[in-house]
Amino acid sequence: MTAEHPRSDDRTAGPEQHAPARRGGVSRRDLLGASAVGLSGVTVGVVAGRASATEPGPAPAPAPEQESAVVPFHGARQAGITTVPQDHLTLVALDLSEGVDRGALVRMMRILTDDISRLTAGEPALTDTEPELALSPAHLTVTVGVGPGFFDAADLADRRPAWLRPLPAFTVDELEDRWSGGDVVLQICADDPITTAHAARILSREVRTFASVRWTQRGFRRREQAPEQAAEVGGGSVRNLMGQVDGTRNLVMPGDDALVWIGAQSQEWFGPAPAWAVDGSAMVVRRIRMELDTWDEVDRPARESTIGRRLDNGAPLTGEQEHDEPDLTAVTELGFPVIETFAHIRRARSDDGRQRFLRRPYNFDEAPEPGRTSNSGLVFITFQTDVDAQFLPIQRRLDELDLLNQWTTPIGSAVFAVLPGCTPRSYLGASLLA
Repeated sequence: MTAEHPRSDDRTAGPEQHAPARRGGVSRRDLLGASAVGLSGVTVGVVAGRASATEPGPAPAPAPEQESAVVPFHGARQAGITTVPQDHLTLVALDLSEGVDRGALVRMMRILTDDISRLTAGEPALTDTEPELALSPAHLTVTVGVGPGFFDAADLADRRPAWLRPLPAFTVDELEDRWSGGDVVLQICADDPITTAHAARILSREVRTFASVRWTQRGFRRREQAPEQAAEVGGGSVRNLMGQVDGTRNLVMPGDDALVWIGAQSQEWFGPAPAWAVDGSAMVVRRIRMELDTWDEVDRPARESTIGRRLDNGAPLTGEQEHDEPDLTAVTELGFPVIETFAHIRRARSDDGRQRFLRRPYNFDEAPEPGRTSNSGLVFITFQTDVDAQFLPIQRRLDELDLLNQWTTPIGSAVFAVLPGCTPRSYLGASLLA
């Protein structure tokens, strides 16, 4: 389900805008020549140029239409979390190569930071072989998270948060390795699929000395519209491929900051945070297959009872409008609950104010397996301060009793620590690695 933010022209929660860094430092020939050398040989020469390239310098001013489509990269927090969701997603998980240590990780993160800062500003990456594809940023954001293996490779296991581990097994899971795990994740979002595809290829290519692609997941959303134009729902909510209204009762920024961002505001509920993690977040990725072939056989009243909401406008079965508060005590004339005990919205709710998280999902629709007519679902992404305190209690309730489980199957799962943002003179992960 999606975030309910007011629409913003700059599509960002407010990190400071920056001038794109000056191009220079290393040529494609330098990189190609270095690729024949071992791990440390490659990175020493390459990153020497990269380090200077991250210093701010003069750059051509972007065209007006490009400037309006730029989400600023630098700031205390990474973009792509409370940023208004873009239309397209490419989610890339990486496995670190054998022998990558803390020093190599610093070099890798400097390269990633430099490339991301350029691409999000509508500038080609340092070794971009198709620079024209970078000139339309289309609200591009790249959000970087790290998995448990990143801490092990850096010899910093003692700094790994307790919640940064694979989720416990659930009875509804049918997890596949090809959609699970990872040492590093790149959440790449933009309003143009060419922009996301180009960024994913450039970033994956630039770190191939350090890591290889473990899995890639692509998704899409229906473009959010202004309230006066959103005839099908109203406001910022959208629909998933089951026809449900998505986005109701999501967190709202900045009021719910303590539930998303690690830091001083979250200490009251979740305890003190390590200094390196302040202004970071926790990211859960669940790939959920929708059983649309059998969902098609369910009549409309049964679908609405399964969810606990009307399909036409998303209103709870006890209300008239999408954002009406559900009355979980209401009963029919025969004494049965209006919102069934197994309804999704009942199982997903909690009286504990901590048990909420920011949802940022995308639909996927791919070629079906033989004998099926669909292969669709959600790349379900959540951001929260503490996975154990926020995500797991809700997931356990859904696992125990949620009729929607008959038509949804988790087939992938991963947990990442989202790094804090950075200044133009630093790099993502510096608070952890430096």
